[in-house]
Amino acid sequence: MTLEITRRRLHNQHLTGVRFQRPDEIVRWLGAVQAQEYLGALWALGLRLPGATEADIEQALADRRIVRLWFMRGTLHFLAAEDLRWMRGLIAPRVRRLIDGIGRYHKLELDESLFARSNAAIGTALHGGHALIRSELAAVLAQVGIAAEGLRLSLILQRAQADGLICYAARRGKQVAFALADEWIPPAPVLTRDAALAEFARRYFTSHGPATLQDFGMWSGLTAAEARDGLEAVAPHLEREALDGQTYWFLPDGTSAPEPLPRACLLPNFDEFTVGYKDRRALFDGQRGPLTNAQNSAALSNILLLDGRMVGTWKRTLKKNAVAVELAPDVPLGAEEAHLFTEAAERYGRFLGLPVRLSGPG
Repeated sequence: MTLEITRRRLHNQHLTGVRFQRPDEIVRWLGAVQAQEYLGALWALGLRLPGATEADIEQALADRRIVRLWFMRGTLHFLAAEDLRWMRGLIAPRVRRLIDGIGRYHKLELDESLFARSNAAIGTALHGGHALIRSELAAVLAQVGIAAEGLRLSLILQRAQADGLICYAARRGKQVAFALADEWIPPAPVLTRDAALAEFARRYFTSHGPATLQDFGMWSGLTAAEARDGLEAVAPHLEREALDGQTYWFLPDGTSAPEPLPRACLLPNFDEFTVGYKDRRALFDGQRGPLTNAQNSAALSNILLLDGRMVGTWKRTLKKNAVAVELAPDVPLGAEEAHLFTEAAERYGRFLGLPVRLSGPG
């Protein structure tokens, strides 16, 4: 069953199958895509869209088909633009509580009165289609007597996103800019809370399954009761199997498998294939028992993935006219496996539009 879990996850996450052609389609399918490491997140989408380039993904952001903002678990994600409002309505209360907790812990003097003032100042500055970077928004806040730098500025901007005021706009050079969400993203229907919970659970278990209720709860950041309610709403449409005392839920296999992608890939850090699960043992040959801290940390790095198993890590260094890719396998690679990872690195180079300088043991 462990191998079957891996096979199904690879297929459902579209790492071994091709169904979609556009970035917004794969983001909508996955529900949300963790994106705090921006360049890695672009590659996470590119891996699932054969022939796509980094410029294609950034164009989808510029065209407002996908949007990036602070979302689940207090970190950045890509969302499909039409999902922004109903998903934000579902997750925002948890994000606000997280921000409040961090602010109190660090004694940053953040309260509802200050957030009302900061939101008003930010809203006025961005109104009319303006987009401002962090330093410019810090200056706007300073003008109304709000000190905002470092973590304090980050939490103020995260709260403005949780309140539905702002989202990330197109980048200005290498700087991220913010715009008013209602000006940047076209209007879209808002679901009731029950409908939103059910749809959120459906997206997760169809795209990330086989997965457990605990996996969904960790991924979504919902309360245990909310996660359970969401799963119960869609359970009649899912299949389930038990393994080692856990119940795994997934979409019935009712369609033929698409053409597979290469067996080996260079998976970016924080990819949904790793960060989307509380239990990551499937990456390590179905290891029984808890993972070590080193294994859990490695699972969130840039990893070498072979047939769904982690066999090492890799590092990217952007040069002026090339990308240097250094492979660091944890196990000896045979000639065929080394060739597969060479092809995977070349595919990454095509995504960037740069030649690859490959190094590391083969």
